[in-house]
Amino acid sequence: MNILALDLGTSSVRGLVLDADARPLPGVLARRRVSLAVDDDGTGTLDGPGYLALLAECLDELAAGGHLRDVSLVATSAQWHSVVPLGADGAPLGPVLTWLDTRPSALAGAPGPADPADFHLRTGTWWHRCYWSVRLPWLREHTGSRIARFAGLVEYVLGELLDSAPMSISQASGTGLLDLRTLNWDPEACELAGSRADELPELAPAGWRGRLRSAYARRWPQLADAPWAGPVGDGAASNVGSGCVEPDRVAVTVGTSAAVRMVQRVPAGAVMPPLPEALWRYRVDHDHVVTGAAYSSGGNLFAWADRELRLPGGAELEAALARVPPGGGRPVNVRFGGDRPPGLVPAGSGEVRGLSFGTTAVEILAGLMRGLCDLVADDLVVLESTVDRPVEVVLGGGAVAASPWWRATFAEVLAPRPVRHGKHPEVGASGAALVALGRVGDAPRLAAIGRTDEPPSPS
Repeated sequence: MNILALDLGTSSVRGLVLDADARPLPGVLARRRVSLAVDDDGTGTLDGPGYLALLAECLDELAAGGHLRDVSLVATSAQWHSVVPLGADGAPLGPVLTWLDTRPSALAGAPGPADPADFHLRTGTWWHRCYWSVRLPWLREHTGSRIARFAGLVEYVLGELLDSAPMSISQASGTGLLDLRTLNWDPEACELAGSRADELPELAPAGWRGRLRSAYARRWPQLADAPWAGPVGDGAASNVGSGCVEPDRVAVTVGTSAAVRMVQRVPAGAVMPPLPEALWRYRVDHDHVVTGAAYSSGGNLFAWADRELRLPGGAELEAALARVPPGGGRPVNVRFGGDRPPGLVPAGSGEVRGLSFGTTAVEILAGLMRGLCDLVADDLVVLESTVDRPVEVVLGGGAVAASPWWRATFAEVLAPRPVRHGKHPEVGASGAALVALGRVGDAPRLAAIGRTDEPPSPS
């Protein structure tokens, strides 16, 4: 049995084939880079039909290579918080707002939640520009055509490919409209969003499976009979793929953005664990929640520095970083893309301070990478307060897998906690597959976890 795992990210679309234990098969990866529209006004959007076309290209490539022949299940890890307005014909009425878009704001005179603390506990979120409670009214104001309904990026994409595409509980929790305990749309959150039930996606039941539409089954006949599992939010999937599914082990993932997260088993209807005011909470599936903090900056910090500062490459860069003393680099504010919730700092708030004519590009990069480590360390203390004990940390994601210096800096900043790292960067795909298989509990045994000073896997 093989598993096709799709990773529908912000910066790329990827398709991988995994074995029965959710481990990537060597060399079986199709990837397409996503073009994001980003502007200083806070714009962070992408084109829905174009995104669907990139995913189709990935599947075409895998099919041409003969890699889809033995696929028995399709699992998906997908970005949280995205939203696109759809017309009566199901076509997008504008671009997809990603988590990166900071333009939405509450309409003048909107009252907000009656009890913000209770709203936070029920939904795991705040009345904030990142969530549909603020985004949907803003989209109505800024969309010229009549909106029939709203969908996330993954519901739009899968709605085109499959016979049906209800919203998974994991994806619904990222909208900020879901009651995390009852697993129904929260009435007050929907009222704030100004949305009726028929404007929101149908919620998928536990164990839901979809099938390809006939036209796409003819295009990819190897997948004609393969069931598609409900998508998992990328952050939740990354925790599972990192082997971090118990409260004694926390995942720090650095991809395009970054986050620190803890997974706990909390079935539907059960009493929720404590939730500090500064942390969000979403659903992994019907039986698990994930709690943590996220940042708009991560691997995109390195990408910006590499593009603008003309950094050396490969081993030369790592050697140059190794010469930066502990605590070195320049003081920074890494909020280039603004704050993730609950913060409200706008995009364009990044800073690099203390520059002189002797400052090097590598020192600026070191400051940026260290700045993210410091943000994570502060929020990790808050996360540990919910379980009242120190935790082990597992680093994951492509950005830290590629940089021994960044792993070592995390280990230094997060000490005396044990800090380890995942040996391959495709933790999101593996995690989504384990959730689809109902094997979340096997994740610690199957995760490839090593010391922070080990090199990343060649794959």
